[in-house]
Amino acid sequence: MQIHNGELYWPTTYAREEHTNPAIAPFYDVVIVGGGMSGMLTAHALVEEGLKVALLDKRKPGEGSSAANTGILQYSNDIMLHQLMKQIGERDAVRFYQMCYKAIQELEEMAQLLPDQADFIKRPSGYFASKKRDMKKLQKEYEALKQYGFPCEILTEEEVWTKFGVKKAGAIITYEDAEINPYKFVVGLSERLKQQGLHIFENTILNIIEENKDDFTLHTIEGIIKTKRLVYTTGYEKVPFGKVKGANIRRTYAIVTNKIPDLHPWFERALLWETARPYFYLRTTVDNRIIAGGLDEGKAKPPKNPKHLNEKAEQLLNVLKDMLPQHDLEAEFIYGASFGESKDNLPFIGEHPDHRGHYYMLGYGGNGTVYSLIGSRIIADLIMERPNDDAHIVATHRKYGVK
Repeated sequence: MQIHNGELYWPTTYAREEHTNPAIAPFYDVVIVGGGMSGMLTAHALVEEGLKVALLDKRKPGEGSSAANTGILQYSNDIMLHQLMKQIGERDAVRFYQMCYKAIQELEEMAQLLPDQADFIKRPSGYFASKKRDMKKLQKEYEALKQYGFPCEILTEEEVWTKFGVKKAGAIITYEDAEINPYKFVVGLSERLKQQGLHIFENTILNIIEENKDDFTLHTIEGIIKTKRLVYTTGYEKVPFGKVKGANIRRTYAIVTNKIPDLHPWFERALLWETARPYFYLRTTVDNRIIAGGLDEGKAKPPKNPKHLNEKAEQLLNVLKDMLPQHDLEAEFIYGASFGESKDNLPFIGEHPDHRGHYYMLGYGGNGTVYSLIGSRIIADLIMERPNDDAHIVATHRKYGVK
């Protein structure tokens, strides 16, 4: 499945090393299928456990969904904390938000070991009220976040104008969020993990999974691979085994602007999003560009028609110009991409409920990178047969899960 069309920005920011697929080992403790953000973070967690791990990717690592990733890291999610409390209960909802908060800290520690620190920068987030009536739920969300110790504040219309130069009814500012270059992170991490013994097989399609009594035989273009466990980190593409329930694949659009000499006023170059669904988001880059995205549609495949893509880009650019009229803005990169959402707003992480040895790390939702870090820790615990008190929140056997 082609998951993005157009001209991507992130791959222009980092030159990857040359790679030759290794000789296949006689046996692997784990084989990971998919070399994007979730695959590489899972590989990192398992290599740290001392396991012999192989990773298969039908492209090159980082060139799938990760190349079109927003690079926005937040502890808040598409579903607000007070809404998630009603859905899964107060204890689990708060715990899930705490997991997201901690995941950003762990991603920072990992980024510090990579080239350019993968452009990881701590940023606040501005969550705007799209309409005046949305302030009621923003106030409720602020009270829930504050009650459980999440760093945040609420802004009035006047304060939003002073900090951002944008006319909105109000906003929540959350602190300790971050931005990252997802392509630099995935490719940089892959190069580091190869040095630590990870076997990466690029341009390698998994054709057949043969289940034996105690292990699996995988048939690929590179040859036969034997393993005891499989982890599917295939992003928004079809999983090789099983079926994901309660998942919707949609498509979204993004532009990356020309370099802007002065981004004032923009409070701490915060990550910006809004209460409307689908929402419009903004962030900046280290070379002073603006990334803007949104205009989500119900179709799964990204548009092939350049005219349609350009029309969407023009809409995004016009919204951006209305918000920031002081800047001379042009769209230098334009693309459309597929992304996945789950009906209960949670990722799919864990072992198949009926088939041992098949594990899933599918970070569906607007917070996929954060989910991938959380999932990598859960998968490592499950494979190492350690207890994990949080695994049930995102387990595959729930109503919306894997069958």
